[in-house]
Amino acid sequence: MLDVLLAHSYFLKYDAKQVEKMRPYPPLATLYAASYLRSVGYSVALFDAMLAEGEHEFEAVFAAHQPRFVVLYEDNFNFLSKMCLTRMREAACHMSQTAHARGATVIASGSDVTDHPEIYLRHGTQVVMVGEPDHTLRELLDALSGRRPAPLDQIAGLVLPDAHAPGGLLRTAKRDPERVPDQFPFPAWDLLDVERYRAAWTQAHGFFSLNMVSTRGCPFHCNWCAKPIWGQRYAMRSPANVASEMAWIKQHLRPDHLWFADDIFGLRPAWVAELGREVAARDAAIPFMIQSRVDLMTDDAVAGLKQAGCVEVWMGAESGSQKVLDAMDKGTQVAQIKLARARLKQAGIKACFFIQFGYPGETFDDIMATVQLVRETLPDNIGVSVSYPLPGTKFHEMVKEQLGEKTNWVDSNDLAMMFQGSYQSPFYRKLHRVLHRDLEVRQRLARQNTNGHGPGVVPDADLLSVLDHLSHEWMELGRLEVLHRSERPTMIVKPYGAPAAPDTSRDWN
Repeated sequence: MLDVLLAHSYFLKYDAKQVEKMRPYPPLATLYAASYLRSVGYSVALFDAMLAEGEHEFEAVFAAHQPRFVVLYEDNFNFLSKMCLTRMREAACHMSQTAHARGATVIASGSDVTDHPEIYLRHGTQVVMVGEPDHTLRELLDALSGRRPAPLDQIAGLVLPDAHAPGGLLRTAKRDPERVPDQFPFPAWDLLDVERYRAAWTQAHGFFSLNMVSTRGCPFHCNWCAKPIWGQRYAMRSPANVASEMAWIKQHLRPDHLWFADDIFGLRPAWVAELGREVAARDAAIPFMIQSRVDLMTDDAVAGLKQAGCVEVWMGAESGSQKVLDAMDKGTQVAQIKLARARLKQAGIKACFFIQFGYPGETFDDIMATVQLVRETLPDNIGVSVSYPLPGTKFHEMVKEQLGEKTNWVDSNDLAMMFQGSYQSPFYRKLHRVLHRDLEVRQRLARQNTNGHGPGVVPDADLLSVLDHLSHEWMELGRLEVLHRSERPTMIVKPYGAPAAPDTSRDWN
C-alpha cells in the first residue's frame, strides 16, 4: 500500500479565463511536499489536477495506488489558489469525500482550507493544516502512521474537529514557518508529467515555461492582500541554491522560460545582484518572469535581473491615484511606478502592471488617473482586476458588513464586485476590456512611430478604424458610468495609521 497520495484541486478546465490563456504551471508547493516526504522515507504519488479532465481522474489514481493517506495540498505559490475560487473548493470537497469513503485518512491544507476549515471537515477531511504545512505534515504523518506516536492536539499547525471546542474546532498551537528554506529538497519533478505541460505550452504559445520560487511570504502591508499561509513573515533561499536549481532544471527539463512564483521576488537588491553572479557562474540562465514592486526596481536590482536572465517583470502598480495607493497601504508612490517602468525599459526588460479598480473611495477622476498612467508609461502588458475582499485581510474587515451572499469568485474571470463600490460590476467589466484595448492601440501607434513613420504621420486606414471604434467604446463606458453608479458606495475609515515600511535587511524576518 502506498503511504501518501498528494493532490490539489486547481483544475484548469474549470477556469474559463485560464483555459483561454493556457498558461498551466505545475503545483509547486505540492511537489515540494512530495520531495520532502520522500526524503524522510515515505512512499509518495501525485495526482495533478492542473491538466486533468475532472475529479474522475483523481478517483482512477486513487484506485491504482490505494493510499493510506490522501493529502490535498494546494499550491501556496500560485495566486490562483490564493483567490479561493468556489469551483475549486467544490472539487476539493468531492475528492476529499471520495477518498474518505474509500478508507483513506484525508488531510488538507491551503488558503481556502485555512480560511474555512469547517467546510472541508464537513466533507470528508479529517485533519486540516494551517500556516506553512511542510513540517506539520511530516509530524502529522509520523503520529498517524505510528512512527512517532503523539497526540494530535500536541502538533502545531492543526485544526481538528472537536464538539467541545468553540465552533466545534480545536486549533492547536501556531506553527512557526521555516526560516532557512534551503533545507528543503528541490521539488519532485519526476512525479510530474512534464511532457504534457510542454505540449500544452508549445501548442498554445510556441514555447515551454516552468515555475520556480525563491522566497516564501511577503513582508509588505497591502491591506487587500491575503496572507493565510505566511502572514507578514518571509524567508529567502540563498542565491546559490536558487541558481543551482535553475542549472538542474535547464539541464534536465529544458524549458524555454521560467516564472518565479514568489509573491515578491528580490526583496533585497543585493540579493538580486548576487543571484545574477551565481547564475552566470553556472551558465544557468533561462529567460524568466517575476512579480515584484516598483520601489524594488533600483538600478542595482535591474542590473542583477538582467544578468540572471529576467525578461519580464510584473509589478503591482494598482492605481495612478496616490490617494488610492495610500488607502491600500501600498507604500509606493506614483512617481516610482514611472521610474521603474523607465529603468526596466532601458535594460530591455518588459515591464507589466497589475491594475486594481473598485477600491472604496475611488472616484471617476481616480480611475482616469490610472488610465492616464497606463497611457503615459505604455507598459508591455496589464492585468486588470477589481478589489476582492479575501478573508483574513484588513480590507475584508473594513467591508465585511457590505458583503452579500457571494463571498468568493467562481473563476478568475468573475470580476464581480462583492461590496458596494463606486460602480457596479458591469461598469468595471467594460472598463477592463476598454483599457486593455486602449493600451493595445497605443502600443501599435508607438511601434508605428518607432518604425520610422514618426509623429504626425497619419495612421494607416485600419488603425484609423480601430481608433474610431475605441473612441466609441470610451463613450459607451461614459454612459455606463452614469447607469451603474452605486447608490450607497462603501466608504471606509481605516482604524489604524500608515504601517511602517518592513525591514528586509536580512534573508528572513
